[in-house]
Amino acid sequence: MIPVLIGTTFLIYSMAWALPGDPFASRCGQRPCPESFVQAETERLHLDDPLPIQYGYFMLNMAQGDFGQTSNGESVLEAASRAFPVTVKLTVVAIAFEIVLGIGVGIAAALRRGGYLDGFFLFVSLVAISFPAFVIGYVLQYFLGVKLGLFSVTVGRGAPWEDLILPGFVLASLSLAYVLRLTRATLLETLKADHVRTAIAKGLPRGMVLRKHVVRNSLIPVITYIGADVGILLGGAIVTEGVFNIQGIGGMLFHALSIRENATVVSVTTLVVLVILLVNLLVDLLYARLDPRIRYE
Repeated sequence: MIPVLIGTTFLIYSMAWALPGDPFASRCGQRPCPESFVQAETERLHLDDPLPIQYGYFMLNMAQGDFGQTSNGESVLEAASRAFPVTVKLTVVAIAFEIVLGIGVGIAAALRRGGYLDGFFLFVSLVAISFPAFVIGYVLQYFLGVKLGLFSVTVGRGAPWEDLILPGFVLASLSLAYVLRLTRATLLETLKADHVRTAIAKGLPRGMVLRKHVVRNSLIPVITYIGADVGILLGGAIVTEGVFNIQGIGGMLFHALSIRENATVVSVTTLVVLVILLVNLLVDLLYARLDPRIRYE
């Protein structure tokens, strides 16, 4: 985790400061920044030093709790502490849809392979894969929110859980389709395994065979995909948050990129990278729980 964190944040830092233009323009509004201000900021951020030294100072400040300031003078850490929980809640709702619907429907489709239900689920998942998230978002927002009034078309202040159901489903739509198909494929493969045929030949109840020998052993690639998908969901939240007017980390990051708030961009993406690494560590630890054949020294 440590070399990945250092490598990714160094690349992000390098690309943020390599963008052309005045990196301090957002701090001075419509007027050009005074030379004294530019010189003071350059010295404070060590921009005259080599890039590795700049990065080292920046990471040292982050380790001490100094994440920099936004263009309006607010601490990046304070702004992120308001926006990040909203995006995390949205991601949790999306992951819940992937686990409950994706795995559940995938199991149902595998057990009814070749039937009408299997064909219907495969068709719906293909449709979800074919359309981008913002198209699905606007369509569901119009029909389920505006026409039928089942869901709120925008997310209220504080992002209540009930307001995140529709945007969470939209955010998870593409990944949900892949989880469904992956679950179905892995289950069909496991059903052909020798140990499953042996368990059935011994006369074990079908429910026990499915629960202990089929489903459990089939979930490792699915859990791996869901764990890796956390980063995609956090990044994809930028589009979904824009459609549903969610004040999360996606909107904050997009605004920072548009006005070149480099400190905000690097700090926020570092937090996202750290969350992704922790989730992937959790996924690795879950392997031993799902498959008793796996042991870690």
